Amino acid sequence: MMNCCGLLTDKKEPVPLKSIEVQLEVKDHVATVVSTLNYENKEDKPLEAVFVFPLPGDAAVCHFSAQIGQTHIVAEVKEKQQAREEYDDALSSGQQAFLLEESDQSPDIFSLSVGSLPPGESASIRLEYVTELAVQADDGLRFCLPAVLNPRYQPQGSEGPSVQVTSVPASLVPYSLSFSARVSSPRPISKVESNCSLEPLQYLNADQTQATVKLAAGHKFDRDVELLIYYKDAHQPTAVVEAGQASAKPGSLMGDPVVMVSLYPEFPQDVMSSLASCGEFVFLLDRSGSMDCPMNDSTPQETRISSARDTLLLLLKSLPMGCYFNIYSFGSQFEHIFPTSVEYSEKTMEEALKKVEKMQDDLGGTEILLPLKHIYAQPCIPKQPRQLFIFTDGEVGNTKEVTDLVKMNAGTHRCFSFGIGEGASSALINGMAKEGGGHAQFITGTDRMQPKVMQSLRFALQPAVGDISVSWDLPKGVSSTILSPPITAMFQGQRSLIYAQLTGQCSEATDGCVTVKYSLAGHPSQNQLHFNLKPAGDTGLTVHRLAARTVIRCLESESTHIEQEDGEVKKKKVVELSVQSGVSSSFTAFIAVNKDDGKAVQGPLERRNIPTPFYQMCGMATPQFAPMACMVAYSAPMADYLCSVGEVYDCSNMVEPVIGMAAPRIASADIDFSVYEEMQYGEEEYAAPEFPPPRKDPLLRLVSLQKASGCWLLDADLAAALGKTSEEVEKAKPASVSSEVWASILALIWLHGFKMDAKEEWELLTLKTASWIKAQNAPCVSECVDAGNTLLGCSVKKEDLGI
Repeated sequence: MMNCCGLLTDKKEPVPLKSIEVQLEVKDHVATVVSTLNYENKEDKPLEAVFVFPLPGDAAVCHFSAQIGQTHIVAEVKEKQQAREEYDDALSSGQQAFLLEESDQSPDIFSLSVGSLPPGESASIRLEYVTELAVQADDGLRFCLPAVLNPRYQPQGSEGPSVQVTSVPASLVPYSLSFSARVSSPRPISKVESNCSLEPLQYLNADQTQATVKLAAGHKFDRDVELLIYYKDAHQPTAVVEAGQASAKPGSLMGDPVVMVSLYPEFPQDVMSSLASCGEFVFLLDRSGSMDCPMNDSTPQETRISSARDTLLLLLKSLPMGCYFNIYSFGSQFEHIFPTSVEYSEKTMEEALKKVEKMQDDLGGTEILLPLKHIYAQPCIPKQPRQLFIFTDGEVGNTKEVTDLVKMNAGTHRCFSFGIGEGASSALINGMAKEGGGHAQFITGTDRMQPKVMQSLRFALQPAVGDISVSWDLPKGVSSTILSPPITAMFQGQRSLIYAQLTGQCSEATDGCVTVKYSLAGHPSQNQLHFNLKPAGDTGLTVHRLAARTVIRCLESESTHIEQEDGEVKKKKVVELSVQSGVSSSFTAFIAVNKDDGKAVQGPLERRNIPTPFYQMCGMATPQFAPMACMVAYSAPMADYLCSVGEVYDCSNMVEPVIGMAAPRIASADIDFSVYEEMQYGEEEYAAPEFPPPRKDPLLRLVSLQKASGCWLLDADLAAALGKTSEEVEKAKPASVSSEVWASILALIWLHGFKMDAKEEWELLTLKTASWIKAQNAPCVSECVDAGNTLLGCSVKKEDLGI
């Protein structure tokens, strides 16, 4: 079984997909991606190949074509049901046809069907999409090519049909990947980093504003391909005007010019340094079975759940006195530490930490909808703005239901989301943060979860920006129509994007101006950008397609929250814009039929499902069983076997085999992995590998001793965390200072002296410590700092400690 190409059948059918070639072009913060999938039928019968794969959730898929021999066919965008019928009709009549459709439930999953590939025939499929690159906390731009499609848990009774997807562990993927990128920017490119092996960066000009980079050969499909692009100057506000399509109707989105405005708000330093001392902080932690996966291969003993526990420790220690908090965890069901959010104190913090230490990945599947509904049903606490932090590996099948729920409650909270591990759904993680007016972070490869989460906590503690409005100053005769949804959140240094359609003509003036006004900590502020109305010459229709994607996503979301009749009107608008712009949607699909070849394909059509890589769970160690345990398209003998080994399995969710003539064609690229995370294996036969328990991190050891007020106690545990004996610490204490002040100053010195590389993780909790020390009006603080430096062998200055 291990020698086959990954299809779940007792036969050893070859897989017709041979290779994937990806070319990335980045212009400033916009990426264009061209993927070429090469198929070859080496069998003696005609095939239909079906490939379900991930794409970025915010991508605008704008081109799909096929090359068969000398024949080139460019697909058209049509209403989804019409496209499916044309595809089926073509196959029934012996014609070649190609269908690309977006999932009904999650915009980051697509299904590609290659129909009637005759024996010995080859075909190359080309698809293209455009997307904006997200700005990271360190000013890098993040591009992610999803190479991993993890099983998505589909809760019972959730909306929409589910289909079977063939998955294999990454090591068994039978096709190759090549990846190259070209980066260009008005500013010099300082570096390009990746979680994968890259060939050296090659600059193309002397000022280093253009460069190329390639993925090293031998990619193992065990991770998404992530690029972090850094420019030498900080991001600057820009506006790009793009001319309309000459063949499109004037007055339409595609016919008129469109402007893309990128703003990077800079808030006054005095406002940014005054972090909020109130708020209701609700933490929602995924405890499904997949959270047992290691964070990365180099430290297999550090699992997603253990890293999340460590992160919750830092979060709880960093919360301000006077706020409220609660912690929820979820799997197939959900739990909460307190019935309702409680005031943050030493007692409640310690009670929460004791329960966090015991949290395991033992709650089954990934049903995030129910705990979210419960959280939103709780009344908000007056003068305590609600901040929701969600930690998940993003393996759910009802993405749109979840993001729609967050959107419905956007007025009552801000949502900060964290995608943990390879293959986390970008549509889910980005969608929750976008709809909830918060910020999204992805933790992959060797990333540490803690600094990214603490960055988001800093955002959450920043004063909320309110009363946001956008106004335009344009020449006489020119008007603007904003295409983007209203801006609901702004964060220091994070990009805010505005798309607008420009209508009309101006004879003389060529400059325009856009102003964003807002209220920050009660003070009116604004950012203004002047720009030239002359269209850029090298963008093609990229800006129009991104703008069309933005409008389509808004209309799709609105169509699910209104009466059926109005919903049909919205759906009709989506279909019209999707067809007009050539950008995919959940209501449309790309369809291409080869009508040039007069010869019908002869013989019955065999279906081949191309396996997709997933990140293999660490508990599935037995080689013969591991690949099949996580695949959903079971052969009948496999399903029978699983049902025979005990009552642990819910076999009502087992799906039928998908190989052969009898299998229905995929109706929607959603995945039913309901059994995936709830399976358990007998310990003797399928035991998880044993890893030594991780050694307590010295930083976390010290942090765990801090009190809710921000101080430390002078005791043996603190002395041990500092690497000293109790006698050494006591003897060095100045006589006039209290034990708590001395202990707290020692902790600050140790952090500044030995853990500056992790400053993002402890900075907030030490601000609390510094405030506590100042409030004590302690004498001889300078003497304490000198004595502490001598004891610990450091040379930290008092002013650096903030005291």
